[in-house]
Amino acid sequence: MTEPEPASLVPIADGVLAWVQPDGSWWINNAGVVLGDGGPLLVDTCATERRTRRFLAAVDEAAGGAAVRVAVNTHWHGDHTYGNSLLPESTVIVGHQATRDGVLADVILANTPPIWSPTPQWGALRLRPPTVVLHHQLTVFVGDRRVELRHPGHPAHTLGDVVAWLPDDRVLFTGDLIFHRVTPLVLMGSLSGALRGLDWLASFGADRVVPGHGPLIDGADFPAVLDAHARYYRFVLDTASAGRAAGLAPLDAARRADLGEFAAWPDNERLVLNLHRAYAELAGQEADILGAFTDTVAYHGGPLRCAV
Repeated sequence: MTEPEPASLVPIADGVLAWVQPDGSWWINNAGVVLGDGGPLLVDTCATERRTRRFLAAVDEAAGGAAVRVAVNTHWHGDHTYGNSLLPESTVIVGHQATRDGVLADVILANTPPIWSPTPQWGALRLRPPTVVLHHQLTVFVGDRRVELRHPGHPAHTLGDVVAWLPDDRVLFTGDLIFHRVTPLVLMGSLSGALRGLDWLASFGADRVVPGHGPLIDGADFPAVLDAHARYYRFVLDTASAGRAAGLAPLDAARRADLGEFAAWPDNERLVLNLHRAYAELAGQEADILGAFTDTVAYHGGPLRCAV
């Protein structure tokens, strides 16, 4: 279980750092820290005890030993929340109401299904949900620095996605609304909502962007990243529409699809998961999560690659 490159805490503005974990594939997320008076604010934690402890050790060094005051969860998935339980008990954890609900309903940490290989080594972690929730937006001050937490107003990657926007620094933490050079995942959200959310992300006019997975993004390059996401989402929607018209199940539609420019993105088997979501949306139904993962393992020819 090795990572392609060491994770690192990268300065992106004065007192703002991104925790970047290559290569951003399954369970390998990015996080961040905002430093200031009264203790740092974190944007997300990590999937495993080992990875979270490395992140927190780097934060501790950068913050001069100051205890983490606030942690923001951009959404409920375990790669961004499982490490919550390693934070001090005094840390206030903030997230959308749907994120709190999702953490409380999580079953993967305690009973990990045989979907990934190797099976993730979580370590001594427990579920710890946000205790302060928002529905639309909330502003947190770190010293005199504003950190604006905003929800797009509709499902996208999940029901409760939140971005952290630092207007004075022009820095945007997108959570998993952006997978940079990694295949996006919308099984538990909405294809149409994820596509709609791209214009919302562009509207911030960020100079630096920290995606949920993958390399950091300069503001000048962000429109191209958004365009690539838009092409992918339209590809999934078009594949789903054609598949349903031909009477194909999502797995069969995926097997017939040509991934084209998206074939080189890590975790491209997520096409099956995303098609399950698209089929469900087109039918006005809820997606079968277990069935979607079962089909994805079949498409991949076995358990999915995992390095945590």
